[in-house]
Amino acid sequence: MSDIGDALWNTAVGPSDYSEANDRYLQAILDQYKLCVEMADRVSSRRNLTNTFFLSLNSAVVAVVAATSSSRLAHMSVLVLLAGLVILLAQCAAWFVMVRSYRQLNSAKYAVIGALEERLPAFAYSRAEWGALGEGRDWRKYLPLTYVEQWVPGIFALSYFVGFCAIVVR
Repeated sequence: MSDIGDALWNTAVGPSDYSEANDRYLQAILDQYKLCVEMADRVSSRRNLTNTFFLSLNSAVVAVVAATSSSRLAHMSVLVLLAGLVILLAQCAAWFVMVRSYRQLNSAKYAVIGALEERLPAFAYSRAEWGALGEGRDWRKYLPLTYVEQWVPGIFALSYFVGFCAIVVR
């Protein structure tokens, strides 16, 4: 049997566990499992919408700054530029915290899904799929997207800070 097959099947649950007496109980577990998987997927969708919003907002800021002549920016008060920088850095911090929060929420949801799979005949997510991906330990095999997502707000924040310094030093 393959590594995935070994990780997939729950040997503690077999056909004998599926009797008429257990039907309602097992159906309840399966229904809860389906709900948890769907809710985890919804959290991922909300995370994607959040990233799209912040990426669009930051792209618009960069476009406005690029369209504004450097001489205009150089004539602005340092306090005005500093206020803008603080707002942009706060927005990047909020983005970072939201992505981190979504990652933590999904981690908890997948822990619950794994616990529910202990009552089901297969460990589809918690052991087989996650095991096939090396559990996210080797970036060459699988780099969890939530870690990459957290770099983006930091990159924007650093760019804003460097841009501010470049304008003020002029």
